[in-house]
Amino acid sequence: MEWSIQQIAKLSGTTSRTLRHYGDVGLLVPARTGANGYRYYDDDNLVTLQRILLLREMGLGLDNIRDVLARDVSEATALEGHLEWLRGEQNRIARQIIAVRSTLHARKEGVPLVAENTFDGFDHTQYKDEVEQRWGADAYRRSDAWWRGMSDAEKQTWQADVSALGADWTAAAARGIDPASDEAQQLAARHVAWLTSIPGTPAGDGGDVAAYVLGLGEMYVADPRFAANYGDTAGAEFVRDALALYVAE
Repeated sequence: MEWSIQQIAKLSGTTSRTLRHYGDVGLLVPARTGANGYRYYDDDNLVTLQRILLLREMGLGLDNIRDVLARDVSEATALEGHLEWLRGEQNRIARQIIAVRSTLHARKEGVPLVAENTFDGFDHTQYKDEVEQRWGADAYRRSDAWWRGMSDAEKQTWQADVSALGADWTAAAARGIDPASDEAQQLAARHVAWLTSIPGTPAGDGGDVAAYVLGLGEMYVADPRFAANYGDTAGAEFVRDALALYVAE
């Protein structure tokens, strides 16, 4: 079965112009082009477009999306990674919905707000006490100032990069690749680069990066909140082992 460019534009909520641009830059080459110049798309094209739109939702630019699509990853594995990211977003949005409902109820009933619930799902500061306990008040202050100093666009880009990294880790773990493989070690390199980009942390302040990374790897496995970022405990163990091998070199 195939669909015309107008049908796909309507179904996907985009425009024919956008679809043509995706084709012109090599992201979404139509299954065929008719004698009249009309473009037609098949099932494979639909899957590719779904992935493109998901990656756009994550904040990636077209060049980054091209790199992601070009990776030697099976379609099913890539979609599993996207699904994990969507589940994370679903959880975050669900928490925001509960927070807003709680606020609305409190205002209607004239009862006091519960501050801890009001911003659940909105801000990173919920981890303030935990960060200060692990790495000190100055670590939180510096990292918080760094975060608040970003523009909205910079925050979105940073969050998209982190989400993409998590999705790539999850997809790699699901395929059961060796933590010592080139692919896993490339992910580890990206992970360490991400950690060292955050001021206020031992990795970001030029401290003992290896010890910090090893400690985080163990925390990913021990804490279900972090293990969920990589699919499950087995996924977190894969990340931990790959990171340990990377910093040991």
